[in-house]
Amino acid sequence: MKQIRLFSGLFTVGFWTLASRILGFLREILLTAYIGPGPVMDAFVAAFRLPNMFRRFFAEGAFNAAFVPMFSKRLEGGENAQGFAQDAFNLLAVSVLALVGLAMVFMPGLVWLTAEGFYGDDRFDLAVDYGYVVFPYIFFMSLAALFSGVLNATGRFAAAAAAPILLNIFACIALIAGAISGGEVIRWLIAVIPIAGVAQLALVWVATERAGIRIRPGLPKLSPEMRNMVRIAVPAALAMGVTQVNLVVGQLVASKTEKAVSWLFAADRLYQLPLGVVGIAVGIVLLPDLSRRLRAGDKSGARDAFSRAGEFTLLLTIPSTVAFVLIPTQLVSVLFERGQFTPEDTAATALAVAIYGIGLPAFMLQKLLQPLYFAREDTRSPFHYAVFAMVVNAALAFGLYPLVGWFAPAIAASVAGWAMVGLLALGARKMGEEAQFDDRFKNRAWRIIAASLGMGAVLYAAIELFGWAFALEGWRYLALLGLIIVAAVTYFLLGHLIGAFKLSEFRKALRRS
Repeated sequence: MKQIRLFSGLFTVGFWTLASRILGFLREILLTAYIGPGPVMDAFVAAFRLPNMFRRFFAEGAFNAAFVPMFSKRLEGGENAQGFAQDAFNLLAVSVLALVGLAMVFMPGLVWLTAEGFYGDDRFDLAVDYGYVVFPYIFFMSLAALFSGVLNATGRFAAAAAAPILLNIFACIALIAGAISGGEVIRWLIAVIPIAGVAQLALVWVATERAGIRIRPGLPKLSPEMRNMVRIAVPAALAMGVTQVNLVVGQLVASKTEKAVSWLFAADRLYQLPLGVVGIAVGIVLLPDLSRRLRAGDKSGARDAFSRAGEFTLLLTIPSTVAFVLIPTQLVSVLFERGQFTPEDTAATALAVAIYGIGLPAFMLQKLLQPLYFAREDTRSPFHYAVFAMVVNAALAFGLYPLVGWFAPAIAASVAGWAMVGLLALGARKMGEEAQFDDRFKNRAWRIIAASLGMGAVLYAAIELFGWAFALEGWRYLALLGLIIVAAVTYFLLGHLIGAFKLSEFRKALRRS
């Protein structure tokens, strides 16, 4: 029953995240079609990355790693969890409000630090202009992250997982409205981002009220509990934020080549689909579950939860990696090549997708391994590992750029991702049996890999036989749909036959979710 409950949570978060990512794809399709790779899109990507980067530090990183385990333990033990959440809300609100004020003053400096290659051309002024509008988004999203943590700790995953959909809905409406009105499409897009942040905050705030936890704004108090949370949160936020730092390093390198920021952004959006659906779902559901089990001394239950989450991670990660490596051009051309997005943009973006695809399992496994540390309130070890990975990323990004050009950041990110996983895995070996995969996982893991390779062989054969269909404007959409169906049927059929997974487990989890 506990396994089904865990899978149910994973499927709930995964479903809403998938819906968000699909709408996010629609947003990027509209963005690339109406605006296209170039100075305006480069500037938008750089500006929008600023609040998202700091969000990892102040919100998702800190609160997934520090707030959720501490809140979960108080909730489980009846130790005034609501009061703890209230104090955390007040402290976070004041901190992020101060950050927004500083960013408004030093926006040109922030843009220069994160996209130095823009300096001296139109992209710099555009990025600064856009940054003033979109940066306040971090305030609403940081508070929304706290409410989402409360909901996740209480086992209510749907509202928190559905909230990001609002941003994509608002953005799509703005892009379409801007195109229809004949005005500057980008102005419509950036204006709607803070509004979407307010809507997301309202959704999770109301859901928290309905869950019986009442939080209201007030003056912050730096109590011993809050000091302890900050002590845990700071290294955790830095560790979780390293991914964003790596993206900024990549942006710094790519900004030296026009359109490269846009190409890497489009590729990032593509591989973020499985990463968001699986990786984020695992991180959100596994952390509070592990925290509760470890507090109760249920080591066997903790090992079972970790192993089942590992199976879920591999289930979609490995076939996604195979697809990104084998058919990146087909994916990019169908999803993005229209309007201002040219065949040359497709070729460049597809190369980045294939490289990111090699790193995808590493990005996923990080989401699986980090909760082992955070559930024990150990945030320093992941921080140290993340710093090492950050150094590897920067050295490769800057070092390879003179040799390979604009896609050096993609290579650097993938290599650094695997370095981070290696360190997390080595560190987890010291935690005991509950941090090790069980025999069922080991038995199923190689079967999942075998089923994915079999799917890859069928996919390769299909491309060789029917690849011509992608050259026909009216057929390429059906051709990609056909490839996806063939790949999915092959993978799940092979996986079921060789015992990689049981389809009955999915049916039970879906019914519960």
